[in-house]
This record gives sequence, structure tokens and C-alpha cells, in this order.
Amino acid sequence: MKSGLPEQRLKLPHTLVLISLLLLGVYILGLILPAGAFQRVEKQVQGQTRLVTVPGTYHPLPRPLLAPHWLLIAPVKGFQEGALIIVLVFIFGGVFNILARTRALDAGIRRLSEWFVARPRMRRAMIPALMLIFSSAGASYGMSEEAIPFALIFIPLALSLGYDSIVGVAIPFLGSAIGFSAAFFNPFTVGIAQSFADLPLYSGLGYRLLLWILGTAISTTFVVRYAERVRRDPQSSPVYELDRTRAAEHDPSAQPFAAWGPRPRAIVTVLGLGMVLLVIGILAWGWYMEEIAALFLAIGLLAGLIGRMPLSSMAESFVAGARDMMNVALIIGLGRAVLILLQQAGVLDTILYGAASTISSVPAIITAHSMLLVQAVINFFVHSGTAQAALTMPIMAPLSDLVGITRQTTVLAFQLCEVINPILPTSAVTMGVLGVARIPWEIWARWFLPLMIILLVFSLLALIPPVLTHWGPL
Repeated sequence: MKSGLPEQRLKLPHTLVLISLLLLGVYILGLILPAGAFQRVEKQVQGQTRLVTVPGTYHPLPRPLLAPHWLLIAPVKGFQEGALIIVLVFIFGGVFNILARTRALDAGIRRLSEWFVARPRMRRAMIPALMLIFSSAGASYGMSEEAIPFALIFIPLALSLGYDSIVGVAIPFLGSAIGFSAAFFNPFTVGIAQSFADLPLYSGLGYRLLLWILGTAISTTFVVRYAERVRRDPQSSPVYELDRTRAAEHDPSAQPFAAWGPRPRAIVTVLGLGMVLLVIGILAWGWYMEEIAALFLAIGLLAGLIGRMPLSSMAESFVAGARDMMNVALIIGLGRAVLILLQQAGVLDTILYGAASTISSVPAIITAHSMLLVQAVINFFVHSGTAQAALTMPIMAPLSDLVGITRQTTVLAFQLCEVINPILPTSAVTMGVLGVARIPWEIWARWFLPLMIILLVFSLLALIPPVLTHWGPL
């Protein structure tokens, strides 16, 4: 029998509070664990000089004085180290607010939505087709930060088709994330890790390709089933009220859609060509965040000029959009502070050394599973695939020789740990995507957790055949 009282749902603290509590926990950990370090040497890996951990060189260090004021200094240093991604997020916010003010994107989305509605079969195929494209990008060239602007494009499209903003985020973000994890070519995970493990570059392609197909299928099926449930019952969405607020901000009765005329067509064409140039720049010219930021500044400027916005209005729109990203910037800075605090306490290598020592004492299959879980823990603090490979692979690769599993299996355990990335509040990409989408982390985490568990179990199972068959370098 119901009491008649309104249902009270557990409300988690603000994400900034959660990360601050995590920072406090890491500070306490730094006071408890002994300090230590591995020696590191410079090594040429794929044409670049990197600092690489030297196995067997772990040694204790005097415990540094980790005074309480480091709880305040670490976030400041976090902003310094995360400055590039923070600037990129500010620019995304400003540019897409200019695009919103021109109303051309709304007109284009409406036009595209009408096209899909008139073709139900194409609408049903849209999510699988798009997620396959983004997964291919993650698996081939390591698409990651580049998913952030695409979320701003696909959210209004998803809403116009009766889905919700979670679907709009999942298409580019989860698509690229599962591709990044179950990758067959990703140079930032597979390529770097195999170089450190002295394996032929991109060897083991057949099995990795199979895992990528299965991982993409699992993620896509999860998103499609959820999307159809929301389409049938919009109130089942955990972001139902947020999306209603979002829709009210673009209420057609208050601000009718722009006609699909020459000017909106030109603006949408500029945006589309910009996306094509983004992919070409990354693949052919090695673009990174500086070039991506410059490209979007150009897109915003051209959109404003084509839309005949006065320069002052363009500036005001840009500032307003960037201001909306302030919460994201604060979260990114705090997330970086967690790693800085571990490094200042000198315990990051201690954690790696202790984990490696524990792994060496268990059976082979459990060893492979333990390697994945250890890499997942390290990934919580070190989000760069390249940096994590340089830190862990020189330790894990020789360890695999001792415990009877192949180095190829060790590399696979390293790359599959990335399946947890979309839930990490310390990840700049995760918080950047959620920030521009205005989806609170706790809502996203509850939604993604079941899929993460499924993918984690899938990853653990995927490590068993390589152990049993002694999967080699071919």
C-alpha cells in the first residue's frame, strides 16, 4: 500500500563535490602509502621521444611533505595542465551558441528530421549506421575529444525524432568510445602498447577486429533498445525534465523555425564541410586540439557573417556560450588535480608496483583478468592512452613472460580497460561531452552503468581464448 507521500529519490551531490571528495580521498591515500618510483629512460616510439618506465627499478623514496595546502594547489595546477582541453570546450560552447542564434542548425535538423520521419526504415537504421561510423573512427585513428562537438549536433536530431539527449550523446560518444577500447588500429593504444611490448605493429588484427565487431554490436543494441523505449514512453527517460527545459528554450511558438532558405543552407554547409575538414586534418595532417579549436573559431565566424549577425552580437553570443561551459572547465581542472596529487605524493608507481607483484602470484587466466582490472584502476587516474602505455606496459610485458601469458594478451588487457572511460568523472573527454550536453554526471552514470558492466564482462571473457591458445604476435 502506498503511503501517499511523494517519492523521494536519492540525490547525489554536485559533480564538483564528488570530485572534491575523491581528491580528499587521494590525499589521504598519499599520506598512508609509501612513496616510491621506477627509473625512466627516453625511448623512441613511433618517431617520438617518450619517457618509459624501466622494469625492476622500483625503489622506495623518502615520503614527501604533502601539506594540506596541496588540496588547493592541485586544482590550480590541474587547470594549467588541462588548459588546452578547457579552451577547446569554451570555444565549442561559444561557436555553437553562435550557430544557435543564427537558427540555421535548427532549420537543418528540422529538415533532416522530416526526411527520417517520412522514411521509418531509415530512421530505425540511423542509430546503428552512425554508431558504426563513430566506432570505426575510434578504432582506426583514436577519435576521442573530437566527439564533443558532434554531441551538440546529434542531441537536437535525437530530440526531433522522439528520442532524448542521452541518445544524442551516445551516438558519437559511446560509438567512438567502444571503438577506442576494442580497437584494431588505434595508434594511441594498440600501436603504442605493441611498440613498448616489442610486438609487430598492429599484429593480432584478426582477433581484435572480431572483438571490435562484437563490442560495437553490443553497445549499439543497448542504445537502440533504450532509444525505442524512450520513443514509446518519453517519461521513462532519466533526462525527461531536462529535455523539456531544453525544448522550452527553443519553443517554436516563441521563436519559429527559420525557413530552409539559402542562408541556413550555406551555414549548415559550412558546418558540414568543417566536419569533413576536421577528419581530414586529423588523419592526414596530424591535427590536435590547437588546430581543431582554430577550425571551429573559423566556422563560428563564417556562420555569424553568413547569418548577417552584427559583430557585437556575435561576440555576445560567443561569450554567453563559453560562459555556459564554466562548470565543465571546473570539473576538468579538478579531475586533472587527482593525478597531480598522486604524483606529488609519490605513490602512483607504488600502486603500479604493488599491483604487478600481486598479479604474478595467480593462475594465468586470473592474471589476464587482473591485468585488465589493474589497468582500469590506473586509467582512473591516467586518461591518456599513450601516457598509460608508457607507464604500465614496460612493467606488464616482462611480467607476462614470467606468468605464462603472451605479450599480445597483455596489450589486449591494456586496451580493453578503456571500456570504463565513459563513466569516469576524472576524464576530461567524458565531462566535456556531458558538459556541452548539459547532462549531470550522476544521471549519465546511472544510465551507463549497466552497459559498462556488460562491456566489462565481455572484455574479461575476451581475454580467455588468448590465454588458452597462447595468442602470439601474428
